Amino acid sequence: MHEVLFYETASGNSVVLDSIRELSFEEKKVVGEDLKTVQIGFPMGLPLCRPLGDGLYEIRSSLPSKREFRLIFFFDRARQVLLVVHALFKKSAKLPKADLSLARKRKEEFR
Repeated sequence: MHEVLFYETASGNSVVLDSIRELSFEEKKVVGEDLKTVQIGFPMGLPLCRPLGDGLYEIRSSLPSKREFRLIFFFDRARQVLLVVHALFKKSAKLPKADLSLARKRKEEFR
């Protein structure tokens, strides 16, 4: 099982965890179960996990509220760690470029 870390800003704000904390109990449960499945079974593919390019992946959670929630992460092979760098509600078929750019920027900060 891989360790999971969540992105924090330079000032120590845990923006990804804050996004998850805003979910309802039932939604947190779904997201947590999906993250645990990826944590245990990575690498894996669709329907739960999808590569986004540049070493980024998304965990695709369908919530009881009929909304789609995404966690974007990358795998650090040297440390055997999944680092979750962004969380968002997906509102369209395609992942917004701004969200993907932000995830890439956060990944580079980790390096």
